[in-house]
Amino acid sequence: MAKRGRGRAMETCISQGFLVFLLSCVFLLGCAGKEPMPQGTAEDVKEPVLLEDVAATDAFIKAAEVAVIGFFQDSELPEASEFLTMIQNVQDVLFGFCTSSNVLSHYNVTVSTVSLFRVVDNKRQDLEIRDSKEIDATKLGRFVRMNELRWVTEYNPLTVVGLFNSMVQTHLLLFTDKSFPNHTERMDKYREAARLFQGKILFILVDSHAKGNDRVMSYFHLKKSQLPAVALYHTPDEEQDVLPLGEVSLQAVKDFCNSFLQRKQVKDNLKVEDKIFKQEL
Repeated sequence: MAKRGRGRAMETCISQGFLVFLLSCVFLLGCAGKEPMPQGTAEDVKEPVLLEDVAATDAFIKAAEVAVIGFFQDSELPEASEFLTMIQNVQDVLFGFCTSSNVLSHYNVTVSTVSLFRVVDNKRQDLEIRDSKEIDATKLGRFVRMNELRWVTEYNPLTVVGLFNSMVQTHLLLFTDKSFPNHTERMDKYREAARLFQGKILFILVDSHAKGNDRVMSYFHLKKSQLPAVALYHTPDEEQDVLPLGEVSLQAVKDFCNSFLQRKQVKDNLKVEDKIFKQEL
């Protein structure tokens, strides 16, 4: 049976309490991205996909969960060089490179811009570069890591920022040990569920074995003996719900999410009715 968390009424439109809590965890763990990015070897040089027309660019964006494109008026610009350096050290992301004036115009790019496109919430995130002296490969890499939300995004000090910048305000956290023998199977089921709630819920993985993540578990009053477990969190009012699982299954995750969303809808409807009633008095 689900263990109901206390809903905390908040007047602000963002979840200040939990966000401050998570950022405090980041502070204690140390801010990722402060160290210089490691340099790849000559044998490992990665080349971005050269995008020369709108059709190819559109297909490129639709081909992956997360796609990043460097839009530049000139390939010889300093920021273009920093972009090419950055991609050597960021794994599991599809990178494109574009200097076509037609493509830049189509995507409303007027200055050098690194754009990240993600399918999970259909969002485009832009980093406009107006002063090349203010940007380097490390800062570009941090921008990508902060905003590369996926069907399932692993919680870490950088992705927490992107998660709270998303317009999707309900988050589902799966607490599990990545070293568990059946981890891949669990993630396949969790990822399958994530696709069913696109635009409604962000699915997050919290590795219980990772340093500092016990603090996130404690926020939801969870112990390792209760894992795997899922926790739903609604950022505007900080309402939460926790469900320890014997094992991760598609049906269990679907039922848990649907029940939470339905309760939120009923509450929202009651608030609207109450507001209308008060206005009529």
